[in-house]
Amino acid sequence: MPGIDGVGRGTDGRLRYFILPDTTLGAMAEQTVIDTRRSIVLPEDSDPIAVAAAMNPAMSAWVALRQRIQFQAGQNVLVLGATGNAGQMAVQVAKLSGADQIIAAGRSADRLAGLPALGATDTVLLGGDAATVAQRLGRAAADVDVVMDYLWGQPTAAAMVAVVTDRADRGKPLTWIEIGSVAGPTASIPSAALRAARLQIVGSGQGSVSTREILAELPALAQEITKGTFEIDARPTPLTQVEQAWADAAHTTQRIVLTPQS
Repeated sequence: MPGIDGVGRGTDGRLRYFILPDTTLGAMAEQTVIDTRRSIVLPEDSDPIAVAAAMNPAMSAWVALRQRIQFQAGQNVLVLGATGNAGQMAVQVAKLSGADQIIAAGRSADRLAGLPALGATDTVLLGGDAATVAQRLGRAAADVDVVMDYLWGQPTAAAMVAVVTDRADRGKPLTWIEIGSVAGPTASIPSAALRAARLQIVGSGQGSVSTREILAELPALAQEITKGTFEIDARPTPLTQVEQAWADAAHTTQRIVLTPQS
């Protein structure tokens, strides 16, 4: 997100990734003030652009699978909202975590087409009439173990019914992780969906995961980013060009990283 996290070098000379929640200072500046307790020291060989671009969107899936549930290698995953930046990273995090089948669902056919290269074993287009979408989801994702949900709202309610209805073994545990809500802040979940399957819904984010627990996960994530584990489409942009970058953001899938250089 713009202004709440970044990579910078402190007065001690060390390179850090930092988070700035609830601040009026922001990170969209050549210099800012951080709380070092909400930061981690990065290896000197880290790519600041890659870390700044990938840490925030990758963190959501990374923390969800490591802190909110006991994910096991070989489990099957559905990513709802896989065509956004965080969703694309979720596909890659699931692959790194040892997922067997990774079903990526989203509204953009063009972006879905690129997800098999990132680790998706199947894709589901969420566009079209509700019955057709439900059929697609039921056919592809009915027997997943974990859902990482970046949508919520009506699409989640419909997807949950579709997955539960077509589930071969409704006694098989299904964990639905609510991570984002780009499709709406509320979802009308039918009570029958909760009674008819061994389904649990958990949220993942600050609060459900403590700051201490999040920070404990970041060094390993930063290491994977530095190793080049993830495909990252970053666009470094000088801070002096922020106005144009802001205008371009709506028309690109690239992660725009503002740099202090003019």
